[in-house]
This record gives sequence, structure tokens and C-alpha cells, in this order.
Amino acid sequence: MVFAAGAALLDAVVLSVVSQGGTYGYKITQEVRNVMEVSESTLYPVLRRLQKDHLLETYDMEFQGRNRRYYKITNDGILLLDKYRSEWITYKKNIDSLMLGQV
Repeated sequence: MVFAAGAALLDAVVLSVVSQGGTYGYKITQEVRNVMEVSESTLYPVLRRLQKDHLLETYDMEFQGRNRRYYKITNDGILLLDKYRSEWITYKKNIDSLMLGQV
């Protein structure tokens, strides 16, 4: 992809993926990669920061004899995601207007 994603956009995408149901890191990486280029070495620090900021919480479950860490969005995460979604609508409209001549 030609356009670089900023931290806020990556946060919004990660929160959106996790909000669709508790999921684990590798699956989050794959979902995010469907819409933007991101490496695991970029994504895992984002997950840790969102957890530290109380926007995500984690729990471990056994999977094939190993513990797998799952992520779940918190109420604060939902509030921030709603804000990101609202701002995205305005941002997208403004970009479309400039880039595509759409009103």
C-alpha cells in the first residue's frame, strides 16, 4: 500500500477487529493485514499499549496444549472506537471530496 497508516488509524483498526469478538494476536494480525500492511513486530506493541491504556484486556485459554492469549475490548475501548468511527466518517468524506471530487 502506498499510504502509510498513522498510529491512530492502526489503533482504530485493531480496536475494530477485537470488538467483533475476543480473538488472539495472530488472528488480529491477519485481519489487520487484510486492510493494511503491518508486521507482527508493529502490531504486538500496539496490543500491549492498548492493554496498558485499559482499552483492551487479555485472558489466556489453552489451545492444543499451549496457552493462547486472547484480547477483548473494554468499555473504554468501545467508547474510543465509537469516537474513531465518528471521526472516520468525516475524515473519509473530506478526503473523498479532495481526491475524487465527491461532495
